[in-house]
Amino acid sequence: MKALILNGPNQRFSLERIDDPTPLNGYAVARVLACGSGLTIQHVKTGRIKANYPIIIGHEIVAEIVEINDRNSNLKIGMPVTAYFYLTCGDCKWCRLDRETLCTNFNGYIGRQINGGYAEYISLPVKNFIPIPDSIDYKKNLLEVAIICDAIATPFKVIKKGRFTSVDKVGVIGAGGGLGIHMLKMLKLANISAVGFEIKEEKFIHCNKNGSLFSISPKDENIFQKIDEFTKGEKLDGIIDFVSSKSSLELGVSLLGNGGRLVTLGGSGENFVSSSNTMLQKELEIIGSKYCSKQEVVESLNLFSRGLIDPLISRKSNFEGAETLHQDIEKGNIIGRAGLIL
Repeated sequence: MKALILNGPNQRFSLERIDDPTPLNGYAVARVLACGSGLTIQHVKTGRIKANYPIIIGHEIVAEIVEINDRNSNLKIGMPVTAYFYLTCGDCKWCRLDRETLCTNFNGYIGRQINGGYAEYISLPVKNFIPIPDSIDYKKNLLEVAIICDAIATPFKVIKKGRFTSVDKVGVIGAGGGLGIHMLKMLKLANISAVGFEIKEEKFIHCNKNGSLFSISPKDENIFQKIDEFTKGEKLDGIIDFVSSKSSLELGVSLLGNGGRLVTLGGSGENFVSSSNTMLQKELEIIGSKYCSKQEVVESLNLFSRGLIDPLISRKSNFEGAETLHQDIEKGNIIGRAGLIL
């Protein structure tokens, strides 16, 4: 099969022909039709996130099962599937509670610890393949369906995790990114008023088209005045921070009103400072949120099948164009999501 091999951090892809994968016991092989390209896998390419190089990156897939090595699996040959990003055990306390992101026996990620979707075929544990409903015409919506397992399912979880409802006013930091744009879409679907925070002002128009009532730079000198006008002096009920740097987290806390919830999803690892007295007086909550559950992927697929959410794809490429595509991802030039069609 053809595959894009990443031989080390910050290296160019190597387009190679390698052996087709053979499924181990408990695994299945699927023919990849498309794979999403987001900032998470770009972090792997640059070495900001560690991986078992050489590796095939990519985890947001739409594929068709071609071989199964598991007698108890519900998968069928020819079945269209997407993938669950985390390699979990399925048996621990957290997996049984549908909170797989806290799996006690966590084994890593697709595209980091085992080969991912930038190849013609992919071999995964059978439990990592999630069937695509018959009601979805995946062949006419390859990349749109491929990215649902992350770009839609992650924001879907955030709304539940933050307990956001239609009475809330919520700010999204990093609103112009691949996850941020889809977070705005999901908030709009839930009738939740949102404001986008984005450094690149040229992305304001895209944020506003996809759910934010208005957008503002975190560096705007009038940011507090504008938020006060938006909330009539009550400040925001929620902040969803996809950047999660020291400055963005501290800004987020400062913009929260009584009962405010800060949901952090970024991976900067930076510590930040917040007044314990302010947190006490306002009863603020700081909430970490990683990825989503398998059930949330299923529910997100159902949203798409019902025509309730439309993933934003602004760039499509193939193996030959992957290097240029990732250069644009690194520069922040992609609106929504991009990806490879195989």
